[in-house]
Amino acid sequence: MSLIIGDLAPDFGLVNQFGETVTLSQFRGNKPVVVVFYPLSFSGICTGELCEIRDNFEKFASSDVELLAISVDSKFVQKVFAEHEGYKFSVLADFWPHGQVAKDYGVFLEEHGIANRGTFVVDKHGVLVAKFITAPGQARSLDEYDRALATLTL
Repeated sequence: MSLIIGDLAPDFGLVNQFGETVTLSQFRGNKPVVVVFYPLSFSGICTGELCEIRDNFEKFASSDVELLAISVDSKFVQKVFAEHEGYKFSVLADFWPHGQVAKDYGVFLEEHGIANRGTFVVDKHGVLVAKFITAPGQARSLDEYDRALATLTL
């Protein structure tokens, strides 16, 4: 499945690092959401990307955006990862059924059993307004987030 701009973003319910179930639809009508898929917690590029987001979190906060980071790791791994790196945003476990949300968003890499790096910006009505996906092994640029967040003010 390949989502296109203007589609209603697929809803999901996943457990975060605190054991709480977070759904995309809980933000509908309230605030936009940036969904950040990444392959694996504690891996080099993924940790670097999420730490860059952590260090520049004001970009998201100033846009009143909820940030949801998702990988196929378990909630236990997500808890240790978020605590270790000091992430204040939700880190969600797409653990079981394995990678189902990543599949729904078209970023699951079957041959590797992980999500590719994909970012989806969903407006407060639940509509996909921007997305960017990198090639496996390629980090996302913070500039891409700036351009994507700018679509929320249009």
